[in-house]
Amino acid sequence: MEIFKEFKFEAAHRLPNVPLGHKCARLHGHSYQVVVHITGAVDEHAGWVRDFADLRDAMQPILDCLDHYYLNDIDGLDNPTSEVLARWIWGRLCPALPELSQVVVHETCTSGCVYRGE
Repeated sequence: MEIFKEFKFEAAHRLPNVPLGHKCARLHGHSYQVVVHITGAVDEHAGWVRDFADLRDAMQPILDCLDHYYLNDIDGLDNPTSEVLARWIWGRLCPALPELSQVVVHETCTSGCVYRGE
């Protein structure tokens, strides 16, 4: 069984490694949406894979680091593409959520990425 929880945050960034003149090289912001998925067996007694509050609690310190910040200033996010951000979030969630199966990062309503670990 797989469950998920969605989170939102606002942040600014620029992409330093894009070609000269690319619009993403300029400072801009996004209303990010992150969806955290975990996979596991349904506990017969509790009736769930895991309490959604556990996902919220695991994600909150990460959101506190990202929300309304300039992502390029955060250690490990000097080139904060959606792909780099998804991997960065995964690395911080895994210790608290070993059942983590995927992290989905939407940087716009129509663009994003899915990271399923290495």
